[in-house]
Amino acid sequence: MSFDSLGLSAELLRAISDQGYTEPTPVQRQAIPVILEGRDIMAGAQTGTGKTAGFTLPLLQKLSAAKAGNGQRPVRALVLTPTRELAAQVGESVATYGKYLPLKSAVIFGGVKINPQIAKLRSGVDILVATPGRLLDHLGQKTLDLSRVEILVLDEADRMLDMGFIRDIRKVLALLPRNRQNLLFSATFSDDIKKLASGLLHDPAFIEVARRNAPTELVSQVVHPVDRERKRELLSSLIGTNNWRQVLVFTRTKHGANRLSDQLEKDGITSAAIHGNKSQGARTRALADFKQGAVRVLVATDIAARGLDIDQLPHVVNFELPNVPEDYVHRIGRTGRAGNEGEAMSLVCVDELKLLKDIERVLNKELPKVVMEGFQPDPSIRPEPIPNGRNGGQQRRGGNNSQPSNGNGDKHNRHGAGRRGPASGQGAPGNKPATSRPAHSKPRRRPAQARPA
Repeated sequence: MSFDSLGLSAELLRAISDQGYTEPTPVQRQAIPVILEGRDIMAGAQTGTGKTAGFTLPLLQKLSAAKAGNGQRPVRALVLTPTRELAAQVGESVATYGKYLPLKSAVIFGGVKINPQIAKLRSGVDILVATPGRLLDHLGQKTLDLSRVEILVLDEADRMLDMGFIRDIRKVLALLPRNRQNLLFSATFSDDIKKLASGLLHDPAFIEVARRNAPTELVSQVVHPVDRERKRELLSSLIGTNNWRQVLVFTRTKHGANRLSDQLEKDGITSAAIHGNKSQGARTRALADFKQGAVRVLVATDIAARGLDIDQLPHVVNFELPNVPEDYVHRIGRTGRAGNEGEAMSLVCVDELKLLKDIERVLNKELPKVVMEGFQPDPSIRPEPIPNGRNGGQQRRGGNNSQPSNGNGDKHNRHGAGRRGPASGQGAPGNKPATSRPAHSKPRRRPAQARPA
């Protein structure tokens, strides 16, 4: 099936062709016609399957076919995302596929000055991509009117609930017209997501194109058992011995990401850290340097698990296993995209054996274990508790009062401190997700997959 058969306009087909895409992915084949029909949808898809283009393309077509009257340019489509990185990536997708259409778009999120965003909104915007906290800031300052919204997209809805955004979402929903089209995209369909969908969607089409929590088969996975104090030494050895030029490494904490990045620099390996306490400018520069090859290693917390879209990223390393087993799938989903093969390694010490078993239970398979020569674990070392580990993570299931720490998202904070926060098959456009999760917000039950554009 080609994109021509989906009923897209000549302008959109031209933009798709410019990107070198020829065939839609499964989620795009299913979602695009349904959205063009005007139906609500509840969609889930595996990481790297083209979700963002799946809603961006039909959204652009519908808005361009029904222009606003009287020369006005009100916000007619609103896309809500949980993090700054994902908002920026969705905005890039809108700009890329809409470049031949007479539509204007804007992206707003926290962590940057608000005045340039106000000026952009005043000039008129058809499509607005936003994180919840900064959107509420604009609504509070009356720099934004949502009364003309025709299409609402909740992207990574499960992540927004995990980060405690449900109250903000409800505030936004109360300001939207009742007669609108709703598109809900979620990696998982937990009870909380189903409850949200039941009050939001009207007779929705249900789309799910891959088994939940299933990493792409193009990613090879291996576990390297190693003592906790020798992980950094093993990582440096793997990078140097194999001459890896581009490696994404995940840690559990922001402090751990900074420390590991500094240690790698001392080993002569250029690296940068990206996490919620970094300014938006620093995060953007680190990602740009990594993509351009100026740094070999990008050390990230789970803020990036669904938000990074890096062409042909060859290696992902779990320096520390995630507390929530489903996050493992999102982490390794940063490689093996767009039909390319990838490699995912996990450096596992005795402290993390229970976390590893939880991950294998989610994957429904045992991961191969390979002990690297010279790094055999010392059997006399006893396991130690993981700081802010499994017990801390479990607290995230508790209610909607949890607030992400400042900078980890774009959570609206009543005291003002927390507002700054924020794959396609071969030849198909994708979606670009990401995201962070505070240690005290609700844990996810079954995240699965999404994909870039």
